[in-house]
Amino acid sequence: MTLLALNLLLALVWSALFGGFGRENLALGFAVGFVALWLVRPIFGPTRYFGKLGDVVRLVLFFIMELVISSLRVVSYVFLPTSRLKPGILALPLAARTDFEIALLANLISLTPGSLSLELSDDRQTLFVHCMDIDDPETLRRELKQGMERRVLETLR
Repeated sequence: MTLLALNLLLALVWSALFGGFGRENLALGFAVGFVALWLVRPIFGPTRYFGKLGDVVRLVLFFIMELVISSLRVVSYVFLPTSRLKPGILALPLAARTDFEIALLANLISLTPGSLSLELSDDRQTLFVHCMDIDDPETLRRELKQGMERRVLETLR
């Protein structure tokens, strides 16, 4: 049994014992289960399960920061009529290979205001993204690859 499955099982047992299956109780049970598994981690041998939590937290914090920055940027485009937008479609070469990696990256890009994932190429190596303002395509491509894609791959691999 994987540690994630064991942790989910511990969360369900916690919820059954302590007050029902509400979101808060399941989340608390998952957290308590995680700590319990961490305390007995030598039993399971070498595993990356506990290190992945930091990767997930970094990805979530990075996405929240990107969400705030891009929201402020879109607000400035709306309220400053003198701005000259240069909308366009950017071809983003992908290092992501699995369906889940590509889907997560595409969804995070689409959830960020001012950008929208349009299509994945037939060879699954390029994601086409519509951007509200593209001053320098190479800079934007580098920001997406070194920012969003790198963090997604760190979290999932």
